[in-house]
Amino acid sequence: MKLPTAVALTCVLAVSACGSTHGRTVELPGGVAPTEAPHAPGFLDRMVGNDQRPNAGPCPLMGVLYDSSRLVNFAQPNNQRYANIAYTGEMQGVQGLCRYVGADPITMNMEIQMAFGRGPASTSDRQTYRYWVAVTRRGRAPIEKAYFDVDVHWNRGEAVVTRTEQIERIVIPRANEEISGENFEILVGFELTPEQLQFNRDGRRFRIDSADRSGQ
Repeated sequence: MKLPTAVALTCVLAVSACGSTHGRTVELPGGVAPTEAPHAPGFLDRMVGNDQRPNAGPCPLMGVLYDSSRLVNFAQPNNQRYANIAYTGEMQGVQGLCRYVGADPITMNMEIQMAFGRGPASTSDRQTYRYWVAVTRRGRAPIEKAYFDVDVHWNRGEAVVTRTEQIERIVIPRANEEISGENFEILVGFELTPEQLQFNRDGRRFRIDSADRSGQ
């Protein structure tokens, strides 16, 4: 079964902070009343979103890649102690919507909940983090991978801030109607150095508490 490889990704930053939400996948409302026969909408119906047909299949699985879900930045890389932590990042969950009918491509949007910490060895109240979003075939290498930056600012005395990143549109072409969303996965994670990746794989963990920098 041949699968197409062109995938489009766009991102919009949500400026308001949001709390943590566990990852989930939700399908857009659709369907018709039992007594109502489905009909194929015309071009105008599609343009204005007046398409009430149910999804052709399930949404792609969405999740955070465990090895890349956390970032710990030490002021001195060879000194992996709590007092030497400059900045941390943690992906706390993903959620999103998908829509596809007939042989149309799968269109999705998603939100990624993140938390960012400023540790005892930080030297600035601003930090830029980079993360990625990848579309993969189930159990295979990524089809497409896009990178995005998050600029984080901590107020005086603030140790932890939460952010929600919005991926406004993901388009996954389908070669035919038989290919459903369950053939694909949407994975997210931080861009890490080899040392940061190994730190995560070793099962080590440091988390900045919201009260760590109170009064500073």
